[in-house]
Amino acid sequence: MSSIIREVPSNAIGNSRIGDFLSWVNEKHGMSLTNWSELYTWSVTDIEDFWASVWIYFDVSSHTPYESVLEERVMPHAKWFTGATLNYAEHSLGAPEQAGDLAVTAVSQTRDDFTLTFDELRAEVARVRSGLISLGVTKGDRVVGYLPNQPEALVAFLAAASLGAIWASCAPEFGTQSVIDRFSQVEPTVLLAISGYRYGAKDVERSDELAEVVAALPTLTHLVHVDYGLFSLDSGFRDAFITGTGLDHPIAVVDYAELGALSAGVDVLNTDESSPDTALTGLEFEPVPFDHPLFILFSSGTTGKPKAIVHSHGGILLETLKNHGLHFDLGPGSQFCWFSTTAWMMWNALVGGLVVGSGIVMIDGNPNYPDSKELWRIAAKARTTLMGMAPGAIMSARKEGICPREDFDLATVEQFGAAGSPLPAEGFEWLMEQFGQDVLVNVGCGGTDVCTGILQGSPLAPVYSGEMTAPSLGFAAKAYDSNGQEVLDELGELVITEPVPSMPVTFWGADGDDRFEKAYFEKFPGVWQHGDWVRFSSDGGVVVTGRSDATLNRGGVRLGTADFYSVLDTLDEVADSLVIHLEDPDGGMGELVVFVQTESGVPLTGELSMRVRRELKTRLSPRHIPDEIVPVTKVPLGRTGKKLEVPVKRIVQGAALDEVASPGALQDPNSLDEYVAFAEARRERDSA
Repeated sequence: MSSIIREVPSNAIGNSRIGDFLSWVNEKHGMSLTNWSELYTWSVTDIEDFWASVWIYFDVSSHTPYESVLEERVMPHAKWFTGATLNYAEHSLGAPEQAGDLAVTAVSQTRDDFTLTFDELRAEVARVRSGLISLGVTKGDRVVGYLPNQPEALVAFLAAASLGAIWASCAPEFGTQSVIDRFSQVEPTVLLAISGYRYGAKDVERSDELAEVVAALPTLTHLVHVDYGLFSLDSGFRDAFITGTGLDHPIAVVDYAELGALSAGVDVLNTDESSPDTALTGLEFEPVPFDHPLFILFSSGTTGKPKAIVHSHGGILLETLKNHGLHFDLGPGSQFCWFSTTAWMMWNALVGGLVVGSGIVMIDGNPNYPDSKELWRIAAKARTTLMGMAPGAIMSARKEGICPREDFDLATVEQFGAAGSPLPAEGFEWLMEQFGQDVLVNVGCGGTDVCTGILQGSPLAPVYSGEMTAPSLGFAAKAYDSNGQEVLDELGELVITEPVPSMPVTFWGADGDDRFEKAYFEKFPGVWQHGDWVRFSSDGGVVVTGRSDATLNRGGVRLGTADFYSVLDTLDEVADSLVIHLEDPDGGMGELVVFVQTESGVPLTGELSMRVRRELKTRLSPRHIPDEIVPVTKVPLGRTGKKLEVPVKRIVQGAALDEVASPGALQDPNSLDEYVAFAEARRERDSA
């Protein structure tokens, strides 16, 4: 049974944006909705009225009005707000009365921190927009960034979007092949990039990698170099590209600081001058259809070339307004802080804070430098109202005994978010102990595919220990068994049964529609299959136990990997872990293997192994007892922090390393080596 650890505050309706929205909906539609459950049911039943209400309530600015909200309730390729033209970037630069409000707080380990007001941000977007026009960028062109989570990436994205150009980005720590695998698919004309950065105390030069990336992108006409205050491009590098040495054609090298300098007259990010004269910064926005591509997000690419997922101006705008305004409770005066890199959809979600008039905090560097309290320190200094963290970081803070509210002034925090992997019940309870009943713990699950949360909390809904609250507004999310029947109180495939505006337009490239349909609609025609294994409780609360392709089938019983981690993460001696199951072709129990990374200096003794088995048996079930516990020095993670359970399983089953993972898609390119060695030793043992 679900355990509620935070009831809905009695003043929630009168003291939250979603409460105001509910009251507005009642007045607008002559209804009498009184709580979260009724509002959610309406949002997935009368979906046209719901999304039209989001449009009107948040005052979407359109250049031409829509003719219909939704042409037909079909998936895939539902047609939303047909006839409307708009531009996402137009909604990201603050209302006129917010000109002097804080828009961006930039925190970096490479250069000094600084801030931008909405007025300054608008001026900078106008300047860079003018510069992109001078480089020949027009509607539909692809502009890509090999950039850190800093304002230059935000400005370039908004400038490109204002033109109707299409944005994509990779973090500069990505290996060259991973960058090439992504950017080569979209055939960009302009690349913005840095040539180095500092990660903690380590200086990392990327000039050679940048040269390799540029050489592998034959469609490029311009490289825009961003001076990040650490490394610069030498004259030989510039000359090679300008003359086309070793390339199919010359590439112009431009400094970011020079983009549009004559037309805008100022470079906010590279000047000590005061706020620019806005009379110099006229800014226009290309009206585009609702489904015009805004940006391209890439899947992890750990087991093949990453999918290039196309998201639209209108879909992302509507979903961001709904999600950030109604679930995150963000608006003018808020400060949104969530550590991310430019390669994860959380970056797109972070910069989306501007759409509802919130300020955002952009962080680049090692989040655990100079110590593991750094993110708490940043959040306190930025007067954060919504703070987001990875579940692993939350559990580490709990294990270390950090007391964030005692150590830092976090009185402004109203909501705490977590996403990326399941958070154990102990993590929920620790957050509640630290922040109290006044702070909403909002744990969500969604992803790159829809660029938002499918499951998450709300100021109007209770918080359940170890469980997400419910599906997000507008998401008709359910669990299906293998026959496509809805199930409650048991595990099933996470599906969405009604269209949602932020579902992708397509996958980029040849046969994109076919690949898109196979990815999400092959198993259940007309119904979105997300790929997660989930349980909806009849008394409230939702548990995601992991990816469905990594779910363990132990003698015919499905076990979620998240259940294992919820136990192992609470053991003081265990730093991290990874679990796989090797099926028995004859239908038996198969073999359950748990890889354990212990804390520094702690050996994996027989006693500790026995304790691991005992805890899994006692807190879960006898089926969860591993057949083998293997010590490892590192658990392999993808760039977004997800454990690579499927690649490890395939390696142990005999697949070659280059068949299951691209080194550039890993946080540590060598992190799978010891698993390859384990697999080889295992095969030798079995053949002896």
